[in-house]
Amino acid sequence: MTRAFLPGLTVALGVLALGLLVAFTVGRYPVSLTELVDVLLARLTGRPSGAPAAVENVVLLVRGPRVIAAVMVGAALAVAGTAFQGLFRNPLVSPDILGASSGAALGAVLGIYFTLGVIGIEVLAFAGGLIAVAAVYVIGSLLQSRDPILVLVLTGVVVGALLGAGVGLVKYLADPYNQLPAMTFWLLGSLAATTVSDLVPLTVPIVLGTAVLVALRWRLNVMSLPEDEARALGVATGPLRIAIVTAATLVTSASVATSGIIGWVGLVVPHLARALVGPDFPRLIPTAAVLGGGYLLLIDTLARTAAPVEIPLGILTAVIGTPFFIWLLAGMQRTWS
Repeated sequence: MTRAFLPGLTVALGVLALGLLVAFTVGRYPVSLTELVDVLLARLTGRPSGAPAAVENVVLLVRGPRVIAAVMVGAALAVAGTAFQGLFRNPLVSPDILGASSGAALGAVLGIYFTLGVIGIEVLAFAGGLIAVAAVYVIGSLLQSRDPILVLVLTGVVVGALLGAGVGLVKYLADPYNQLPAMTFWLLGSLAATTVSDLVPLTVPIVLGTAVLVALRWRLNVMSLPEDEARALGVATGPLRIAIVTAATLVTSASVATSGIIGWVGLVVPHLARALVGPDFPRLIPTAAVLGGGYLLLIDTLARTAAPVEIPLGILTAVIGTPFFIWLLAGMQRTWS
């Protein structure tokens, strides 16, 4: 069923705008809308701000980097989930289906185990995600099958389980007083420690990978068809599949390296976007990106304000995403076609 693009995109933009407003103004140090506008206009125009210095620091140095990171991570996971669901023609696929999250998790816990700095941990997590997906793809390519997509999914499940065992082994060997709590906290997902310096290594791979997926949005429509039909239309499915998987893995690994494991965003948000604008990928990808950014921004704001101690994002996304996805399953037949 074709749905109007502008109304659906407007809803997604409304969610993002609401998320930005709430994220900047709500917290243990409340910021009024007037102060927020004054600080942002002063930064844009270069004039002195009339707001107190504490407000300016909260907006620009504390909440600003975290807000930007939440929008980018949410958008990246949503776009990757949209691409994977279309590529594998399976509405239950998420960005970690090929082991990217498990590989990044193993890289991160190894970095913590060897007491590397924040940059070292993020680099190992990023590399771990890419290496895991590369291994899945090489193994899947070596196994001759009439259904290469099914082989990739099954290989991803097996490799992901093996990497998960590796994470468990490293946690077992870690120092229970210092390293193990740090590993557990990272694996649960959080943006609490995000700083301005974290934004550049996060932005570059996300922008690059998303740009590739946007450029391939028309071909994603073809790749969502059965393999034989896509080839009959003249599409080189092998190289195109590699390009889509690489781009989606790039944005997933960058997100996981910065924020830890945040599940459900890449599974739930594509369904919401599909319900708003339909299954056409030129409409679906930008809508999913905007909606994913707003969704994670609202979740992150709830995580840091709902309790005296910040709640890990992975817990909140699971608590909210599980019943919500059960509800979505009831209408999945309508939204997927």
